[in-house]
Amino acid sequence: MRSVPFRRGLDRPVWVAFGLGLGIALGQAPWSLWPLSLCALAALIWLVVRAETPGRAARTAWASGAGHFALALSWIVDPFLVDIRHDGWMAPFALILMAGGLALFWGAAGAFAGWAGRGPQGRALAFVLALSAAELARGYVLTGFPWALPGHVWIGAPQMQLAALTGQYGLTLVTLFIAALPVLLPVGPGRSCGAGLAVAAVTGLGLWGAAREAAPVPAEADPPQVRLIQPNAAQHLKWRRDMIPVFWERQLAYTAEPGDPPPDLIVWPETSVPYWLETAGDALREIARASDGVPVAAGIQRSDGPLAHNSLAVIGAGGRLRGLYDKHHLVPFGEYIPGAALLGRFGLRGLAATDVYGYAPGPGPRLLDLGPRLGQALPLICYEAVFPQDLRGTARPRWILQVTNDAWFGTRTGPYQHLALARLRAVETGLPFLRAANTGVSAVIDARGRVLASLPLGRQGQITAPLPPALAGTPYARIGDWPVFLLLCLGVAAFVATRALK
Repeated sequence: MRSVPFRRGLDRPVWVAFGLGLGIALGQAPWSLWPLSLCALAALIWLVVRAETPGRAARTAWASGAGHFALALSWIVDPFLVDIRHDGWMAPFALILMAGGLALFWGAAGAFAGWAGRGPQGRALAFVLALSAAELARGYVLTGFPWALPGHVWIGAPQMQLAALTGQYGLTLVTLFIAALPVLLPVGPGRSCGAGLAVAAVTGLGLWGAAREAAPVPAEADPPQVRLIQPNAAQHLKWRRDMIPVFWERQLAYTAEPGDPPPDLIVWPETSVPYWLETAGDALREIARASDGVPVAAGIQRSDGPLAHNSLAVIGAGGRLRGLYDKHHLVPFGEYIPGAALLGRFGLRGLAATDVYGYAPGPGPRLLDLGPRLGQALPLICYEAVFPQDLRGTARPRWILQVTNDAWFGTRTGPYQHLALARLRAVETGLPFLRAANTGVSAVIDARGRVLASLPLGRQGQITAPLPPALAGTPYARIGDWPVFLLLCLGVAAFVATRALK
């Protein structure tokens, strides 16, 4: 019998696409190799355009998405390694399911391009629109997870300033369109060079973004001072009985450090108070004594009857509670388990949860009034900073305050990507963004996304810095995702209508 020949036409593009996905991921923090990412996106679009059937286009796009998410989200294994004896077996499954599941959005975009597009240019444009729509949907479907978008490759580069106009989904649409230009406008007699136009577009956006970054910001004569505490409590040590007093005394010592000028607010990171709010009276008074009357915003757990909340408490003189915020956008399988009553029988629980049912969500976004000098701040706890829509549910604040515990996410990529997303939120809103992170990176970020002061990952210490001024509300802060959503709907609908008329 003759052996079945190796199906190169099917298998080779899939593996090439997976490799291109790895290249696309290298545009994300901490690598930030956006030229490589842009070239890999252009090559992926070319592969999708060349696919012979919608099924092959879908497999090609899915394989690239799987490679992209496998590398960009490789930090997803780190939470399972904190208690490796109990949770370690789930780490490879978490990465495989996360990468493969999110790649389905890319696969759907590839299938649409193969089905709806006419000719190479039509398929390329259909893929750009469909993948942009899929990435927008990824930010909302099943509570959303808009991490490692193609548009995020610009964070830290001048081009990210475009997010002030379009938000992260518009930035993704522009990124994909630029990557598609070599296919949309190929080299040939009487034709423009799409690659040259892509370079010109990137350059033009970079020059505009650099000019926007360099534009002067009106400074305050006497800005309020904020102190961010970073205790560097490794997650595997954080709740050990012998280590709790060590981290507690460390935070109190940094709180009590003198300052010139003294701070107007001191911030401790997520779950930094090792007591439940209802029984923490003595601890809160100890914090107040260390701060010498300066308000302290501290991450703490609290109960409300049978419900548990991951919260941020503002502690005033004498340990009195001046403000409270309950996290409302919780991490699935981290802070709660969907279908906990059933899955709990198999020993599954949220990694950061106190029991099988996990935390309960708070009522939603709210502002904390921190007095006349600091004004109103929008509090965010950990992963809430990933969702731009969550920053638009209140009146416009003076600034954004995030407390987080990125010790869960290891030291390789996760904390740096989380910091990058905070920078993008600052650009989108035109607001300063301050974050206190348990193990880092704690940072003071101005309204144009520039990091003015920071504490590196894995280091203990404190930052005392002036609160940067806010800018006027950006177009994106006023309008949100609606313009991009409507544009994508019209574009996709036009392709569907054209396909129906064939």
